[in-house]
Amino acid sequence: MNRLETIFALSSGSGPAGVAVIRISGPAAGAAVCALTRDAVLPPPREARLANLLDPDDGRTLDRGLVLWFPGPGSYTGEDVAELQVHGGPAVIQGVLGALARLAGLRLATAGEFTRRAVQHGRFDLVRAEGIGDLVAAETEAQRDQALRQVAGSLSGQLEAWRQRLVKLLAYLEADIDFGEEDLGGGLPRQVRVDIASLRNEIGLVLSAPRDGERLRAGYLVSILGPPNVG
Repeated sequence: MNRLETIFALSSGSGPAGVAVIRISGPAAGAAVCALTRDAVLPPPREARLANLLDPDDGRTLDRGLVLWFPGPGSYTGEDVAELQVHGGPAVIQGVLGALARLAGLRLATAGEFTRRAVQHGRFDLVRAEGIGDLVAAETEAQRDQALRQVAGSLSGQLEAWRQRLVKLLAYLEADIDFGEEDLGGGLPRQVRVDIASLRNEIGLVLSAPRDGERLRAGYLVSILGPPNVG
């Protein structure tokens, strides 16, 4: 991926709706907004501005909607981001997307590319990114609640705690390897061995636990069996 590219895509549902959200992310996001609005000044960060969106080629009005500006690195992707809230009719959406596609340096985003850029820029980790995907796909209240916990970092916190403990234990191991011939207490201290065993058991318990989360995410396949015509 070329990080200098600016990407855009429809971020809301594809069907006809009252409002559609089109997201733009990358170094040319601000220039794209100025080209569509014919305004040299961007909206104040995180404040919605009502504007006419114009075709950059001939000046025809494509729609009248809200423009929001999120300068990086404090945006969803960590890059400069703009969002256009337009009417959700197919002709409006295609008109705005087509206008963006004709601007230099912009291209249509691939599936999941906004979230991938967010991970690459350190906005959140892969675990939270998976939670966002689950939240978008959630069909039940239980699936929603599980995804929200993952997005909030419940699992990420546990993984980070394990990582920190592993780093500390690795430091002890490397010290024992490098300076084992010196008087460091006769090899690895007993407490280090205990900590290694404890951490191994904790991780093992999580890996061997029933995969309730996966079942909740995927749902259950229920078979209804019986003779024909029994109701």
